[in-house]
Formats: sequence, structure tokens, C-alpha cells
Amino acid sequence: MPKHLQDTTTLYNGVKMPWLGLGVFKVEEGQELEQAVKTAIKHGYRSIDTAAIYNNEEGVGRGIRAGLQEAGITREDLFVTSKVWNADLGYESTLAAYETSLKKLGLEYLDLYLIHWPVEGKFKQAWRALETLYKKGLVKAIGVSNFHVHHLEELLKDAEIKPMVNQVEFHPRLSQDELRAYCKEQGIQFEAWSPLMQGQLLDNPVLKGIAEKYGKSIAQVIIRWDLQNGVVTIPKSTKEHRIVENASVFDFELSKEDMEMIHALNQNHRVGPDPDNFDF
Repeated sequence: MPKHLQDTTTLYNGVKMPWLGLGVFKVEEGQELEQAVKTAIKHGYRSIDTAAIYNNEEGVGRGIRAGLQEAGITREDLFVTSKVWNADLGYESTLAAYETSLKKLGLEYLDLYLIHWPVEGKFKQAWRALETLYKKGLVKAIGVSNFHVHHLEELLKDAEIKPMVNQVEFHPRLSQDELRAYCKEQGIQFEAWSPLMQGQLLDNPVLKGIAEKYGKSIAQVIIRWDLQNGVVTIPKSTKEHRIVENASVFDFELSKEDMEMIHALNQNHRVGPDPDNFDF
């Protein structure tokens, strides 16, 4: 059980990935983005997650450089993730997309590179490119995002290297039990995007009652629930007090009963697209 913001899970290839990071989905280029990344690093975050389609890799890169300087740490102390977008899924185009992301971020390597969506007929070629990047030592770990069990099964038929991570929508309304069990069985680290359901859970009465019991916010309770489920999580915020609050989840533990009460909120309800019915 992670006890500190900088605690890590060890991916099956030995790479250490922080349990908690900062997501920057829908944060536009500019001062607010750079400040958020810098602030997170200053307050002890060691994982930053972005993607080519977010169109903010350059700002993330500037925030990283400012944060490293302010925190007095090196690039090696950080875990940076980006993702290849659907339009670039192909062998050569994925290799080129990786170089573009590095250039925009101003980095020499990524810690984790993901296929953003399982576009049928395209994701296997992209995976071959990720395997090439990994074998050449250009990226520390490779994985996928938004893959259902059947996508993973399809990928594994031809893959030389198994994905190290699967980043998917996960929150108390979408507990993804089957997918989590499959990933665990395969040694693939499960990671949550939209853990707070884009704010839709922040007035839930069940969560409110649990939060009051522990003297915590609803967001803190949800993040703690993720961690106790063995799920890496990347809540998004641009406000300093929220960034700090989201990371203040290591001084309490949810009881088994409360974990189950939160799990009982599941309705298989998505706020993002279903990977099987996504307009690619």
C-alpha cells in the first residue's frame, strides 16, 4: 500500500511508476498549464501525464523544466507519459509521432508511451513501433489506453512484448471489474483516467458521508479508493490548493466496508467514449 506521494509500483519490466500523478487533459497551452505542472512538481508529484491530442506538450515541457529547477531534482526523478493519437497509428507514423512528442516536450526520452485508442486494423502496427522504440531503449515502458479485454487479447496474439500499462476510464461509477482482473492476471498495471468522473461525483451523498467520517474531501476519498484497489491514478487540476489536496491521501486508510460501499456505486457509466463505439 503506497504511504507517500513518491511511492511507486514496479511494472513487470522493473520500471518504477509513481502511484499518483498529474493529468493535463483539456488544459490548454499557456501560463495556467505551465504553472500547474511546475506547482505539482514543487509539491512532490513525480508523474506527469499528457498526450499528443491534448495539444499541450510544449507547455507541459516548459512546466517540467521550471518544476525541476524549483524542486532541485533531475529529469530522471520524473515519470513522464504521452500517447500516440489515432491519426498516427501505423508503424512509421507512430515512430515519427514519438519523435514529435519528444521534441515538443523538450525531452530526450519518455518513461511511458501509450497507444491512445484501440483503432481496429491499426493498433497492431502501432504496437510494433512501440516495441521497436522500447527495444532501442528510447522509451522506458510501453502500454495502451482505453483497451477492453478483447483488444488486449487481440494485441497479445502477435505482440512480442506485453503492454506494461493499460490506462482507462475508472471511477466509482465505472469499476471495470472484468478488465481489472484480466490486467492483474496478465501483470499489466491498471491506471485510471478521469478518476473523479470529471467532477460529477463531488456531490454524491454516499461519498459525502464517507468523506465526513475521515475528515477528508470526496476527491481525496475517491483517490484513496483507487490506490487501495492497486490502481495508478492521475487526477487533473490546475489550482494549487487542489493539486496539494489531491495528494494528501496517504495519512488515512478506507475500511473494507467503506471500500465496498464505494464499489457498490458502480453503474458501468462512462463520461468518456466507449472504446467499442468510438468515432475514430
